[in-house]
Amino acid sequence: MTTTATLPKKSRARRRVLTSLAAIAVLLIGYCVYAIAHTTVLRTEIEVDASPDAVWQVLADRAAYPEWNPFIISSTGELKAGAMITNVLKDTNGEETTFTPELLVVEPGKELRWIGKVAFGGIFDGEHSFRIEALPGGRSRLIHEEKFNGIAVPLAVGMLNDTIKPQFEAMNRALAARAAAGTGR
Repeated sequence: MTTTATLPKKSRARRRVLTSLAAIAVLLIGYCVYAIAHTTVLRTEIEVDASPDAVWQVLADRAAYPEWNPFIISSTGELKAGAMITNVLKDTNGEETTFTPELLVVEPGKELRWIGKVAFGGIFDGEHSFRIEALPGGRSRLIHEEKFNGIAVPLAVGMLNDTIKPQFEAMNRALAARAAAGTGR
């Protein structure tokens, strides 16, 4: 006759708890790796009846943003790669958010790009860019996009599409109208 040793009930219960905790830890780690590695992109573009330099003049004249910009209602700080600027954004609900991104690229007539991070990074990071392309006939294309990464981003995709992307589009239209009218500096 063979006897099989049975674990005491406390040991079996502890093993189930530890196995459950390990499974939850693996799922959380998997989610974090996915969320950090996955990029969510908001991309808009508009053709502008103005040259790339005229579009840049409007974009770089941040003191005038309160006059025309429905999205970035304030932007201060030196436009120089590596510098920190302070932006105040307004979403479609009228909520304002202030943040201080680092400028990555400042190339007059071509590109303005910055990165903003929540806390130490990896939670909710956004790399925001404005790229200006020359088109025939002295016209331009403005590509306005933001690439989001971080563990909180997958939870915010709906909010980004509902309250931020429409503001990108509103800013694009206002910038295009201002550049076409020649009201940049």
